[in-house]
Amino acid sequence: MTLNRRVFLGAAGVVAAGLSAPMVLAQGKPRVVVVGGGAGGATAARYIAKDSKGEIDVTLIEPSRTYYTCFFSNLYLGGFQELSDIAHSYGTLAANYGINVVHDWATGVDRDAKTVSLAGGGSVPYDKLILSPGIDFVDGAVEGWDLSAQNKMPHAYKAGSQTELLKAQIMAMPEGGTFAMVAPPNPYRCPPGPYERVSMVAHVLKANNPTAKIIVADPKPKFSKMALFQEGWGNNYEGMVDWIGEDFGGGNVSVSPDAMTVTIDGEETKVDVCNVIPAMKAGRIAEMAGVTDGNWAPVNAADMSSKADPDIYVLGDASQQGDMPKSGFSANSQAKVCANAVRGALTGSKVFPAKFSNTCWSLIDTDDGVKVGATYEATPEKIAKVDGFISQTGEDADLRKATYEESLGWYAGITSDMFG
Repeated sequence: MTLNRRVFLGAAGVVAAGLSAPMVLAQGKPRVVVVGGGAGGATAARYIAKDSKGEIDVTLIEPSRTYYTCFFSNLYLGGFQELSDIAHSYGTLAANYGINVVHDWATGVDRDAKTVSLAGGGSVPYDKLILSPGIDFVDGAVEGWDLSAQNKMPHAYKAGSQTELLKAQIMAMPEGGTFAMVAPPNPYRCPPGPYERVSMVAHVLKANNPTAKIIVADPKPKFSKMALFQEGWGNNYEGMVDWIGEDFGGGNVSVSPDAMTVTIDGEETKVDVCNVIPAMKAGRIAEMAGVTDGNWAPVNAADMSSKADPDIYVLGDASQQGDMPKSGFSANSQAKVCANAVRGALTGSKVFPAKFSNTCWSLIDTDDGVKVGATYEATPEKIAKVDGFISQTGEDADLRKATYEESLGWYAGITSDMFG
């Protein structure tokens, strides 16, 4: 990233921003603009509006009127959830919390003028800007695939129509057909997500197409909850899943959407469905705002403020923050820390020390849930892991069922926390 005076001054002053006196504003209420209405953005907008009790003007910019959570979208693929179960609206945020919800694309950020431009025309001014745009894909990450091929080989890593498409393709597979997944390199959204997806696809195929096969081409030598997933695949889907890791050429992959083939380490295979999950980067608006360094946006752990600009904060998947995984739980946790810091900077309210937590649940088969999680603290260098936990192989059925039921409770809780 090229340093300029604006970036340098922002980096120098950002740590003090959350601890300073309230900003001196020219007129009216302080203005917070949030771009992205997912686990990070919706939570931050709601908490700032709720806790400021009308002292801060909050605008949430999100193009989708209905938001489909990426977390739990795999359970829709597996038949454990309906699409409507993971669909949420922004009506309560507007009606009950006074948030100005703008359904449009943010197309640029003018950091000098402190405005966000919109695709529909015009711009929105801010005193503090929170970016929570999720992920975009790295161009050319998988040879032969780009976004123009997403209807033939869906990624389904942004929930909604892509998720519906992938499920329809799975259900239309011929008897004994082949489902292929191209898994992403680190770091990426939801580390156990691709492997929960494999489990859910296997669950559906076992019931509807038991002679079908699943191939996973993976550029990594290992993955999150690897022992748990492989145990589950062996116990529930014996002989169905063929995971090809880095050591066996899983990173040497190309695809042909027109021919519906996947070539792994020189060996071409005809497939019926191919789920391509490319390498990821911060959502485009973070790059347009000039707060990325490489693929991600570096932030200060104490308040999630950008290292490039003290008046911009980056949450969730788009941020480069340290040890936390890119997950919905992480984004929600970071949003609360950020909301508290932003409110303190604008109104002088008390700012509490940053504390973070995360848990990622995964479903392997009916009532067979596993989890991994940790607590974190802010250090001068990063968000640092303090301690963690993970399900164990060989756990009894009652514990696995309880873990799954715990995940259902968490989903209800986090979506209420996001959308009111």
